[in-house]
Amino acid sequence: MSTPNPGPRLLDPVESDAALPASVDVAVIGAGIVGVGAAYALAKAGHSVALLDKGVVAGEQSSRNWGWCRTLNRDEREIPLMQHSQSLWDSLPAEIGADMGFRRNGLVYVTKDPQQLADWKAWLDMAQPYQMGARIIDAAEAKRLTPGNEQDWIGGIVSPRDGRAEPAKAAPALARGARALGATLHQNCAVRGLDTTGGRVSGVFTEKGRIGAQAVVLAGGAWASMFLRRHGADMPQSSVHSTIFATTPAKQVSSGPLYTPDFILTPLLDGGYLVAARARGRLELTPAGIRYARQFLPSLRKNWKMVELRFGKSFFEGPDAWHGKWSFDRPTVFERMRVLDPKPKASIVEPTLREIVATYPELAGIRAARLWAGWIDSTPDAVPVISPVEALLGLVVAAGFSGHGFGIGPGAGRLAADLATGAPPVVDPAPFRLSRFSDGSRMHAPAGI
Repeated sequence: MSTPNPGPRLLDPVESDAALPASVDVAVIGAGIVGVGAAYALAKAGHSVALLDKGVVAGEQSSRNWGWCRTLNRDEREIPLMQHSQSLWDSLPAEIGADMGFRRNGLVYVTKDPQQLADWKAWLDMAQPYQMGARIIDAAEAKRLTPGNEQDWIGGIVSPRDGRAEPAKAAPALARGARALGATLHQNCAVRGLDTTGGRVSGVFTEKGRIGAQAVVLAGGAWASMFLRRHGADMPQSSVHSTIFATTPAKQVSSGPLYTPDFILTPLLDGGYLVAARARGRLELTPAGIRYARQFLPSLRKNWKMVELRFGKSFFEGPDAWHGKWSFDRPTVFERMRVLDPKPKASIVEPTLREIVATYPELAGIRAARLWAGWIDSTPDAVPVISPVEALLGLVVAAGFSGHGFGIGPGAGRLAADLATGAPPVVDPAPFRLSRFSDGSRMHAPAGI
């Protein structure tokens, strides 16, 4: 049923700038959707900015996700920032003159599980003050909104204002937009560490030389915690391995993203789908995981059925390994691992395609065209950190997006830019503060999507 050897994911290339600037107002580490969002916001506000990545724009999780831009079923702390982010998804394409693939074509969740439906109802009760337009649907409407399916849903939840964008296009397009406003982009240019003066950030050391900076935004994804530890700061972070694939063009059975108990479908502009299986993610035993085990334990207990615990190569190499102190004047792990590109779990493809065809017989013959995997960087409460780092004045970290950072990325980048420059923050940053993991704040175990 599937293509024997699906190819890798697609990714739009972006041109780099040849020379490093001697100094900038703000250096941004990491050119995923959050980093390019920060660089764009900074450049738009008139700040000089250098955007740096050890690999390429959107090389890691920003091009390896589902493409969802949702307010639905988010933690309440994220809703205001996500609403701002959606307004940016609306306006950015016209501003930068490029299609990021964003479409507000709704989001539909369906289920056969009464408890899951009750959980969605409870979420909707909480979210009513935010006036998002989401609503619970009964069995008849669930059937109507998933035409052609052969399943007996008991109901679901729908959010007409939510949508999706194209992971392969969005961050690259926004990076070009930042360059058009004067930001410089430096790919294959690893930042080895921070330069500090009197306890304050004064620049970054890269593999190609030093750049002076009045402030730094660390949007390093899965690498953020390791980078911070090198500088004596701590952020609990762990990563989950997840596989996704894209299909060949097929009949469009849904205009927008669809969540079912067995699989997730996201329509693509090329006529195919992004597909994720409702299977276990792989959590590998690592030194970082051991270090932060106590903080992640409530989440692990609650979501144990969704996680497959393994021992793998990531114990010795990668963002969750223990790299300790490294020198800034010699090659580092960032140069050795330009792009975090884990091996996908190919065994999910055939069973997932069978589930899709069992639900939608009209999709018989659908095949996998591209297959890849990524590392989802997570925090203990599944809410990101977008926060100044008290131990390093002038440093703002924006990481730990826990599998739902793509949609909120433009807004998160804007908030990080505000915090780095002292501008009035676009939303209250307190819920995203780094200190919540050490100041005695109550941690809530995250729910599923």
